[in-house]
Amino acid sequence: MTTEIKICGLSTAEAVDRAAELNAGMAGFIFFEKSPRHVAVDTAAKLAERARARDLKTVAVTVNMDDAGLDEIVKRMKPDWLQLHGGESPDRTAELKARYGLPVMKAFAIREAADLDCIGPYEGIADRFLFDAKPPKGSDLPGGNGVSFDWRLLATLDGAASYMLSGGLTKDNVGEALRISGATMVDVSSGVESAPGVKDFGMMDAFVRAVRDAGLTARSGSQE
Repeated sequence: MTTEIKICGLSTAEAVDRAAELNAGMAGFIFFEKSPRHVAVDTAAKLAERARARDLKTVAVTVNMDDAGLDEIVKRMKPDWLQLHGGESPDRTAELKARYGLPVMKAFAIREAADLDCIGPYEGIADRFLFDAKPPKGSDLPGGNGVSFDWRLLATLDGAASYMLSGGLTKDNVGEALRISGATMVDVSSGVESAPGVKDFGMMDAFVRAVRDAGLTARSGSQE
C-alpha cells in the first residue's frame, strides 16, 4: 500500500505543481489569518483549480470558522475535503458534513494517551482523523508548529480508525514515524519549508522520497 501524502499550507502555483509532480495526493490550503500559511479565498480557488487539474485532492483547512466563511470557501474553492482543526464539537462536525456534502477530516492535538479518548464521540461522523502534536506554550497556531508527539501512543488504536499522522514530520524522522505508528497517511507543512510559509522544493522532494523509501522497506521486510 502506498502511503498517502498531504502537503499542507500551499500558497503558490509553483508549490502546487511540485506537489503534483511528486504524486503527493492531497494539497491543503489554510484559512486561518494568524498562520503564515494563510491564503485568501480568491487565491485558494485558483490554486485548487490548478491542483485538481493535476489530480491532487484539495483540502480546505479551517479553525472554528462560522457558516458564512465556510459557505464562501466551499462555493468558490470547491474543496474535496474539509479539515476542521479547531474545537469543533461532534454535532458541529456532523452539521458541516451534512451542510456541504463533503468528507470531513477532524484534527486532534495529542500529547498523552488520554488525548486519544477524544475521538470516540466523532467516530461514525468524521471520515478521517488527523493527529497533530499539541502546540507549544504561547503558540497561536493549532498546527504547523513543527513539533511532534510520541508516535507509540497510536498503538492503542484498534486499527479501525482512518487517520493521518501530522506534527513535526521531516525527511529525517518520517520513516521512523511510519514504522512506529503504523500510519498509512501523513501530513506535512513546516517540515518542507525554508521559512514559515515558504515551501522549499528540495525539502518537498526529500520528504516524499523518504516516505516512499519507508514504504519500500516495510514491504521488503514483510516479504522476508
